[in-house]
Order: sequence, then C-alpha cells, then structure tokens
Amino acid sequence: MSEIGRDRRGAWRAALACMVTLAVAMGLGRFAFTPMLPIMLHEGKLELAGGGVLASLNYLGYFFGAVSCAAIGIKASSMVRGGLVATAALLLGMGLLHSFIGWGVLRTAAGVMSAWVFVFASGWGMRRLAETNAPTLAGVIYTGPGIGIAMTGLLGGALGRWGSEAGWMGLGLLAIALIAVIWRVFDDGEQPASGTAAPAPVTAGAAAGTAAARSDAIWLVALYGLAGFGYIITATFLPVIARQALPGSSWPDFFWPLFGLAIIPGALIGARAPTHWDNRLLLAVAYALQALGVVLSVAWPTIGGFALGSLLLGMPFTAITLFAMREARRLRGNAAAGLIGYATASYGVGQIIGPLFAAPLAQRTGSFELPLLVAAAALALGAVLFAVVWSKSRAPLAA
Repeated sequence: MSEIGRDRRGAWRAALACMVTLAVAMGLGRFAFTPMLPIMLHEGKLELAGGGVLASLNYLGYFFGAVSCAAIGIKASSMVRGGLVATAALLLGMGLLHSFIGWGVLRTAAGVMSAWVFVFASGWGMRRLAETNAPTLAGVIYTGPGIGIAMTGLLGGALGRWGSEAGWMGLGLLAIALIAVIWRVFDDGEQPASGTAAPAPVTAGAAAGTAAARSDAIWLVALYGLAGFGYIITATFLPVIARQALPGSSWPDFFWPLFGLAIIPGALIGARAPTHWDNRLLLAVAYALQALGVVLSVAWPTIGGFALGSLLLGMPFTAITLFAMREARRLRGNAAAGLIGYATASYGVGQIIGPLFAAPLAQRTGSFELPLLVAAAALALGAVLFAVVWSKSRAPLAA
C-alpha cells in the first residue's frame, strides 16, 4: 500500500474511533439521562424538580471537567481510555444504585468524564488528522454525539420497558461493547499530555491585541453562554415535554433520537463551512435556527411541530461549537486555549442554570411553556447580538 493510502486509512481509522468515543462519552455518558428521565418519573423514583437537579449536577461536572483539562498532565490516549471505562462503569452504577445522593454523585462524575473524553479525544483526533493531511474528516468526529444521542433515544426507551435499572444497565453494556471495538486505536505513546489539537502554523489572529478583538472575545464568551442555556432545557426534558403535549402517543420516544440524527448532517456541513465566512454571522444563523426549533414545541405542539423542532435544534448543535472554537482561533491564533476555556465555562454555566430554572417552574405550573419561551428568547437575543457585532465589524470597511 502506498504512503498516501496508509495515511488515508489511518485518518479514517482515527476519525471513526473518535466518532465512537464521543458517541459513548457524550451520547451515552452525558445524555442518556434524557430518555431515561420519563421512565424514572413514571416509576416514581424521581420528581421533576429532582430530575432537574440531577441534570444540572451532570452539567456542573462537565463544567469542572472542561476547565480542569489544561492542568492535566496525562497523555491523551490514557485520558481517553480511562474516561471511557469510567463512563461505562457510571452507566452501570445508575442501574445498581437506588438513592438520589448516589445518582447525584454518579451524574456529576459522568459529566466530568464526558468533558475529559471530549477534550482529549478531540485533540488526539485532530492531531492525527493534521498528521495525515485529512482535516476535512473533523466533521466525522463530531457526528459522534449525534450518533450516541440517537442510540440512547432508541435503545433507552426500549430497554426501559423492563424498568429504568434494565435501561441503565443495557446502555452500560453497550458502552463496554463499543469501547472494546476501538480500544486498540488509542495505542499511542507519543501524544503530548494535552487535550488540544495539533499546533497550526503560527498566526497572530485578527489583531489579537486590539480593543476590537478584546471586545469580540468578551461578546463570544457572553453569547456562548446563551447557547448553553437556550438548548439545554429542550435537550434535558424533550421526551417529558412531548409526552405532556401528546398523551398516549408513541411518538414522544422518537423525537430525542431525531434530535441526535439531525446533529450528524449539521456537524458534517459545519465542518465544511469555508474559513472566510464570518463565524459571528454563522453563529447568528445557528442560534436563530435553534430558537425557532424551541418555539415550535410551544407554538405547534403536534407530531409535526416536535419533529421539525427537533431537527432545527439538533442540526446547529455541534456546528455552534465548531464556529465558536473557530472564532476563538481567529481572535487569538495559537494562543486561543484560554479564550476557549472561558467560552466553554460560560456555556457550562448556561447548561447548569437551565434545568434548575425550568424544572421547578414546570412542576409548579404543570407546563414547560414559559421555560421554553425564555430559552427561545435567550437564543434569539444571542442571534441578534452576534449579528450586531458582525455588522459593526463591517462598518469601517463600508466607510
């Protein structure tokens, strides 16, 4: 086989391994709670407010995991393997333990593991793609969360018919099987102890030290938090919301997998967006699509409304992350790690606040209508402000 052929094969092997890794860490480890929550509510093991607390604990763990990555000095392949094993164990633990405190500890730890695996697997995979001259395969890597979410939606509900314990245990066993398939791919003793991607050619960024760049960085951090808050209420409670709107229907079990499937084309399309397109305008469009998706579940609470809303919420999900990280690199070049960390922390805070705000309010009023409208307003505000920042940046050029 030629060297080019070996490189191409190695690139696909790395991309697919990272895709499966993110499916396990994000789709199963982080978001399995979404399809399992209505089952646990039906069994009387949780109240809605308690479910919101467990969801926020998971997002709190993700927050701490993300901000701690820069201080970890363990090679990427070891972090990925360890995080995957821990993720499978934590899924099994949700079926074995029967206390709220125990579930809280497990969901918090699962959030930490998902952040560590996401950061280090992304860095490992992006470096491998750079080494094999296949950067366009990055979109393949980031289809992983969507694939995992689709699996949890389809399998979680089916397994949950035998009870939530069986559902959690089944997802844990699925994680073990997937980990076994990709385990040897991460046999790498040369990767640096960092979750960051391969160094790109040194660039200064877009006038990184200027007042305009500093202002853009502040806007990015602030508005990225609105994305975390805006999507997370639907992403946490979608099956519960749909069951309230469509009592007795079998369709609510399919909207969450549809959300996951929509992420796949969104990731592939987002990764191929030309680099000369302005990231702020792309983010404005993505936020607007998600806002419309959230509004549809309130304004059109039918099978068609929920289906279209799930598609509109899911397609920009990973693309928003890609565009935000690309904007950070535009502003800071190779020194973007700090800005990415601040933006990720802001996103994490939004995710933590969302369920804590929505679940008690929905439990008191008997409806998610108000929380969803607030979430949609946050996304719409983010879209408008990103468009304003983009427009102002073009004003001197027009003059």
